[in-house]
Amino acid sequence: MSALYLGVDLGSSGLRLAVLADAGTPGGDPASPVLDRQSPYPGRFEDPEAWRQGLIDLLATVPEEVRRRVGAVAIDGTSGTLLACGPGGRLLPPPLADALPYHQACPEQTGAIATLLATEAGAWAAHPAASSSGSLARALRLLDQAREAGLTQDLLLRHQADWLMGWLLDDWRWGEEGNNVRLGWDLPQDRWLAGVAEGLGAAVLPEIRSSGSRLGRLAPAAAACLGLPADCQVVAGSTDANAAVLAADPEAGDGIAVLGTTLVLKQFVAAPLAGAGLSNHRVGGRWLVGGASNAGAGILRRFFDDAQVAELSRQITPDRPTGLALRPLSRRGERFPVDDPKLEPILEPRPASDARYLQALLEGLTAIEVAGWRRLRELGAPELLRVISVGGGARNSPWRALRTRALGIPVLNRPKRTAALGMALLARASSRMGSDSPSPRP
Repeated sequence: MSALYLGVDLGSSGLRLAVLADAGTPGGDPASPVLDRQSPYPGRFEDPEAWRQGLIDLLATVPEEVRRRVGAVAIDGTSGTLLACGPGGRLLPPPLADALPYHQACPEQTGAIATLLATEAGAWAAHPAASSSGSLARALRLLDQAREAGLTQDLLLRHQADWLMGWLLDDWRWGEEGNNVRLGWDLPQDRWLAGVAEGLGAAVLPEIRSSGSRLGRLAPAAAACLGLPADCQVVAGSTDANAAVLAADPEAGDGIAVLGTTLVLKQFVAAPLAGAGLSNHRVGGRWLVGGASNAGAGILRRFFDDAQVAELSRQITPDRPTGLALRPLSRRGERFPVDDPKLEPILEPRPASDARYLQALLEGLTAIEVAGWRRLRELGAPELLRVISVGGGARNSPWRALRTRALGIPVLNRPKRTAALGMALLARASSRMGSDSPSPRP
């Protein structure tokens, strides 16, 4: 029987996988894949063992007849979640046993970052690695912790998707380009920034491969744990937001809003843009620019469960604003549309009506989105003609109405176009087109 293609999404709140068949065959249409499964992590998000065991557990729910046909797998991860590990991906004792998550700012590293990047002339301040909210700041904190613990020998720095990809291959050399931009990978020049390579040391950094590159077969131990074929190919994935863009299949003039735990805005551009909080990526052979807020749908779960959100959303009145002007950050600090690690949430006043409070939170998220699109336009992004929404928040029609009203352009919800689906498309395209970076299309 024909091969199947597995995409895995390591999101903020859990794992998701999607399986696609070849285009033109049953299960080959992204609108109706072979299967789509999700689960929470079996442990804390910061614990890499929860990523690995979560993947093992989730794949165990997939029928054996599906698993044994998987010919290629690609993984995405939360952009910026960084881990210090030993040779062979070995997890280290505390305080380095946990990864530093994507939202963890390290403002104490601002001076060290400026020193490392000073050799990049005047352009260094606009690089995504320059932010105290970026991976480079987290890397410097991890290295400080390693020195204090006497654990610097043979240390490796790997992002979430790259570490799990290393386990699949039993080879932790590799890193995917998009996941490493905020650590100091210079995409236009295809090199590490000179100060980063010298200051961190080349030995701790991964060898970078482009998204969609085939890296080799599954290691025998990983194949046995996952119940996948020994000849299954491992494909370099991407970030979770980029994976969602692949799944959404945008047209000219479209922007992509990923409404997950955090809010991510993306647009294709003719050339990279520079600005605080921005990241430029190559996806499908094109430049993709965007930014990620620390605010997002995750804040709603602090106050309501999913059933309450669904019920209260039906009581929202988009044409009657609450006027409460909340700033629904999940914690102190923001990355985009402003890069400010000290920015405080505004979650009060809380009205007596839960529906009114939910509407105020959604209005606050909408205001951040409006500011984000405006910021992208100011920095040179093309005019926005339409927004395609993906992620869990794309299921919320009243939120869509609020956003349509605020943006003044059409907003489409495509909740079934998941990041896992984007990775399945990437795995399929890589298998068809070879090891060069492919341009996956549904």
